[in-house]
Amino acid sequence: MASFWLSRASRTRRFLNPFSSSSSSSSICLFSISPSSFTSTTNPNPSPYPSHISPPNPLLQSPTHRYYGRRKLVADYAVVPVSHISTSTTAKNDENRSSGDNGDAKVKVVSSWIDSYLPSHLRPYARLARLDKPIGTWLLAWPCMWSITLAATPGHLPDFKMLMLFGCGALLLRGAGCTINDLLDRDIDTMVERTKLRPVASGLLTPFQGLCFLGFQLTLGLGILLQLNNYRPKLLLQATNKREDIGSREKEEDRAEEREEADVVDFWGSCITGASPDFGGIIFVASLLLSPHEEPQAFLGLTFNWGALLGWAAVKGNIDPAIVLPLYVSGVFWTLVYDTIYAHQDKEDDLKVGVKSTALRFGDSTKKWIMGFGIACIGSLAVSGFNAEIGWPYYTSLAAASGQLAWQIWTVDLSSRADCNRKFVSNKWFGAIVFSGILFGRLSA
Repeated sequence: MASFWLSRASRTRRFLNPFSSSSSSSSICLFSISPSSFTSTTNPNPSPYPSHISPPNPLLQSPTHRYYGRRKLVADYAVVPVSHISTSTTAKNDENRSSGDNGDAKVKVVSSWIDSYLPSHLRPYARLARLDKPIGTWLLAWPCMWSITLAATPGHLPDFKMLMLFGCGALLLRGAGCTINDLLDRDIDTMVERTKLRPVASGLLTPFQGLCFLGFQLTLGLGILLQLNNYRPKLLLQATNKREDIGSREKEEDRAEEREEADVVDFWGSCITGASPDFGGIIFVASLLLSPHEEPQAFLGLTFNWGALLGWAAVKGNIDPAIVLPLYVSGVFWTLVYDTIYAHQDKEDDLKVGVKSTALRFGDSTKKWIMGFGIACIGSLAVSGFNAEIGWPYYTSLAAASGQLAWQIWTVDLSSRADCNRKFVSNKWFGAIVFSGILFGRLSA
């Protein structure tokens, strides 16, 4: 029995000491390695690791330990603290990926809620509609909200149902406009760094799939916009009642004048509310005109602010040109401000591929031009509010909106794509400030 335990002890000692001098080749040990295996006549800095074990990651190794067995190796890996891991190589690679040989900025793919919550087969369609970039929806919706709130009865809140209809319509039709734009410009988008990863340009979606999705978007948008046609019978009834009242009057001159006024209300109100189903067609025509024209931002302003006319007509059943037209003009000038800033992101690429824009046309005089557009925007808003006899909170908010717009124009770095994008996105706050002024001005009137 004693000899058995001595034999076990001898074997255990040989297991723990791989450099044991035992000559027995059948002893139980993980490795039978001689010390000479760790030395090399050609390498002045011998490796402390056996030839059949890969050295650990240099970031994790402890130079005071030798790794012979698997168990020891795992233990030493677990206890060695890592206070810092250098990322200089990775950072350099990222820099190379984000900038070309000539220093041009490259597109950086940023994950969004689309990647987290939508199935993979729906993500290209969501990106095609720019659902991850809501700024376009805000810019399309704000003129509608201004007009609806301005048309509210003094001392009362605006029609919430109408605000919701126009908000959903802005979301769908803005997405439809983006789809049309990507289908028409798919060849140009491949040559522009900021747009080369869009679904159609990158090949994630075929043009046929884009067309099918466009039909789906316009169908949903048409369903929402047709709800506005419920106001057309109300419009006709108002015009009929007005004519009956005219017939009961005694003076023929007054009767003719009032009849003419009723006809004008009927005509313009029917045009504005009746044009609501064709709003998608207006966006389509705008998309056709944007690229080849010298000032595509002007055409974008004329179409993007159509809601300023449509919102008032949907609520009132008529239009008041003294109120609605200045509001519409203010939206057009506002669009010229923010979309000119936006266009400066792509001015180098636009110059290469031959796309025209106000950013290229104005050049170094851009800030002077957009300052003039900003003044015209604020002036038109003031005229519209004055004619609507709105309360004083409106003018306080208008002063704040003027400051926000002046901040954009004064501080924007037109040579920086990132700063141009930041100033462009900040226009949602300009729209919110104007909306709050109209809301509180109406409530206080």
